[in-house]
Amino acid sequence: MNDANGIEIRKIVTESQKSFILKCVSFENGLFILVAEGIDRIGSLAVSIAASNKSNTATVIPSKYHSVFINTISEKVSLMINGICIVSFYSTNQLNLEDMKAIMGEIMNVVGGKHIGDDRKTEIKRRRW
Repeated sequence: MNDANGIEIRKIVTESQKSFILKCVSFENGLFILVAEGIDRIGSLAVSIAASNKSNTATVIPSKYHSVFINTISEKVSLMINGICIVSFYSTNQLNLEDMKAIMGEIMNVVGGKHIGDDRKTEIKRRRW
């Protein structure tokens, strides 16, 4: 689902039948990505900013199980969009590799569709105030 405000919402069902909600909110200088298992919840939080092909990351709310996964998403997306990426991730228990691949793949599909190189050809329209 796309929204004129720069919000994209998708549902991810993994091979292990876990259901995740993916919400991406696009801004002029970055993205906010929320991934939650089952219900809408804010979970652990990582923030990355890209500058000259390098990414700096800070963990705001640490994850019990998935800190490396969350940091990887945040860093990769910030480098792709050359901006700020905030990732919130909530899950009820530890994920397996296939779940992580499904989530990462869907995030890359969403981000890749919005930010292709520096052209930003298919970037979603943003409302100007």
